[in-house]
Amino acid sequence: MNDDSELIVVNQSYGLPYSKGLMAQALMATGISPERAYQVAAAVEVTLKRKGTPTITLAGLREVAREALGEVEGENLIERFRQWQRLTHLERPLIILIGGTTGVGKSTIATQIAHRLGITRVASTDIVRQAMRAFFSPDLMPAIHRSSFDAAAAVRIPVPKSTDLTQVGFIEQTKSVVVGVNALVQRAIEETQSMIVEGVHLVPGFLDSTQWGDALVLQYVIVVEDAAAHKSHFYVREWETDGIRPLRRYIEHFNQIRRIQRYIVARATQFGVQVVDNQSIDHTIKALMAVGRHHEPVSDRQGARRFHDHPARDRHVG
Repeated sequence: MNDDSELIVVNQSYGLPYSKGLMAQALMATGISPERAYQVAAAVEVTLKRKGTPTITLAGLREVAREALGEVEGENLIERFRQWQRLTHLERPLIILIGGTTGVGKSTIATQIAHRLGITRVASTDIVRQAMRAFFSPDLMPAIHRSSFDAAAAVRIPVPKSTDLTQVGFIEQTKSVVVGVNALVQRAIEETQSMIVEGVHLVPGFLDSTQWGDALVLQYVIVVEDAAAHKSHFYVREWETDGIRPLRRYIEHFNQIRRIQRYIVARATQFGVQVVDNQSIDHTIKALMAVGRHHEPVSDRQGARRFHDHPARDRHVG
């Protein structure tokens, strides 16, 4: 419904003053950069003070956006804003699943999206795996006591010599971890709480979508296509964490990490899950939010998430 008279900012009912931060956060949910979002939010504040009113309509926001950003960008912002408002008014939880191999930027992207959408529940499949380690010994469940890229060492069943043990070990670990992830997602859905889950174990086709009901579940796979760029992420990570996550271990297993990425991408193609090449955090976040605005939830019975414009493997963002 295109109703430009719809009130966007109403503070009197809550007795609170206008907040540039909250308005900027709402605008960032459209994929606009934080700087541009705060630019528009500040302009809205000036407009409200000049008019002496605590409210602004969608038409008013459109006018402010055009003045602050220009005709084209301002109009695009309003259209994206309207679409996100429609999603946020749905009485069902938003579950965002962000998968991908080690070192592609999943946790950073998840944190940024959570901030922009005001989602307070953010979970990692690594935490689920760590919790499971406390209950299951290495003898009982060896795969979860390994990193995703060296789970090959936990494979105990006889396999042909040509078998990719990295893939077999990773699949075994994933099957164990997604049991906990399924419970986590199901709990959020039952409580009607939006949540973001990120992790290497969010492999398309492994999650149980039969319990999702009418929840809005968006699933993505993040990749770094360029191997050199991917490897550089580990050097940055070591510097940022002051060596808490040792560089040498990731570099020694880099080939295994890349093989896991190829496997995850193949699964994404099979199940129609969006694949995004993380060449730039800002562009990646904008791409994910653009996808989220235009899709309704579907279950794995129809493909984890169908994107009808192009094959999933070809949908990369620079």
